[in-house]
Amino acid sequence: MKEFKGIFTALLTPFDPQNRINEKALGKLIEHNIKLGVTGFYACGSTAEVFMLNLDERKQLMKLVSDITDSRVTLIAHVGSISADESAELAKYAEELGYDAVSAVAPFYYKFSREEITDYYRDIAEATSLKTIVYNIPAFSGVSLGVDELAEFMRDERFLGIKHTSNDFFTLETIKSQFPQKLVYNGYDEMFLSGLAAGADGGIGSTYNFMADKFIRIRELFLQNKLEEARAIQHEANEIIRILCRIGVNAGEKAIMNLLGLDFGLCRRPFRTCSNEDYALLEREVIPHITAIK
Repeated sequence: MKEFKGIFTALLTPFDPQNRINEKALGKLIEHNIKLGVTGFYACGSTAEVFMLNLDERKQLMKLVSDITDSRVTLIAHVGSISADESAELAKYAEELGYDAVSAVAPFYYKFSREEITDYYRDIAEATSLKTIVYNIPAFSGVSLGVDELAEFMRDERFLGIKHTSNDFFTLETIKSQFPQKLVYNGYDEMFLSGLAAGADGGIGSTYNFMADKFIRIRELFLQNKLEEARAIQHEANEIIRILCRIGVNAGEKAIMNLLGLDFGLCRRPFRTCSNEDYALLEREVIPHITAIK
């Protein structure tokens, strides 16, 4: 039985100069995170620039992560799409590859009805025997799943839980209280400790790519009731996140990976490219505070 509580790195996607997925860099990142002690990986999510990948690239990335990890950790595949058929196809492929669960953001852009969104998630759940995790990220998707909507899924045994990327901790706490057997993941890295206090079982985050050890330690300290120590580490992480927010999170995270010696290239357009000044800021204010990749 794979472990689902804990720290899951939402993997970045490295690109080579030809804008192809850089397999070597991805492998180094995964091995570094495993050494740091992550519970597992969340593949093909927002951090992976998933909606800038075509279907073949998404499958390629899913397979690479599966091959590299080789059943050593728990794997969650994000299969969300505007198309229910495409999401179902990706969910089936995730099962073929040996993933442990699938996750999906709600279908966006067209302002789908509650019934349509419910049917979308049920299509994914019916496509595979893997458990499904609802990805609630209203700030990006434009779809806000409240307690009533989430509870409908939590009553269904095919759903494992939710990834809650929101500062609505009232909803997080309510869902965890009503459905203690279900898993709840905190999504906003800068609010990880707050999410734990509201009942989260762990987190899925983008800055975990280069500082998963900080979040692992925060959770350990929280479980030991050492809240002041946990808060101090959350503050350290947040100082780094503040810098990323200034220069652009996605571009900044790629730049950090490059400074750590991994060839992660650039984000796909229209994401911005970090300037020389951005790199100098990251090298001065961030790199000294994170674990080197060996």
